Amino acid sequence: MTKYTSKTELEVRARQLLKERGVKIEDIAELVYYLQSKYHQDLTMDTCRYNVNRVLTKREVQNAVITGIELDMLAEKKQLSEPLQETIAIDEGLYGIDEVIALSIVNVYGSIGFTNFGYIDKQKPGILEKLNDKSSGEIHTFLDDIVGAIAAAASSRLAHGDAENEHEELDG
Repeated sequence: MTKYTSKTELEVRARQLLKERGVKIEDIAELVYYLQSKYHQDLTMDTCRYNVNRVLTKREVQNAVITGIELDMLAEKKQLSEPLQETIAIDEGLYGIDEVIALSIVNVYGSIGFTNFGYIDKQKPGILEKLNDKSSGEIHTFLDDIVGAIAAAASSRLAHGDAENEHEELDG
């Protein structure tokens, strides 16, 4: 395995890119809390952070994070050819590839993630509002969807965990 395909190094790089682009684990955990607090009476931020961190251990997620952020950074530096440069720079509504990459993250934990992603993508709470603010000059065409997808996947993981716990209680 080359040094760039090592799971550990992929994860380190994905986390590093998120941080460099202004996204903290806490920001994503807050989105998980936003999505799940009404369904989990005793939900804590620690539980939300735990689930976000577990999602980030998945190779598919790491690859999506790295790919999307790298495309955003290339667009900021105007290093993409046209018409792709302008499409990503303005976050063209009909482009859709940013959502496709995000859906690869959502898909890791099952179909419940799709509804969570669609909801949070429309609401744009917390860090998503900041990432969608075009006035900064930064391009987050992929990052906003990736962050929403990580939160949706963590929410789905949380829901699946609760369902497994309920099943164990019924069987026990």
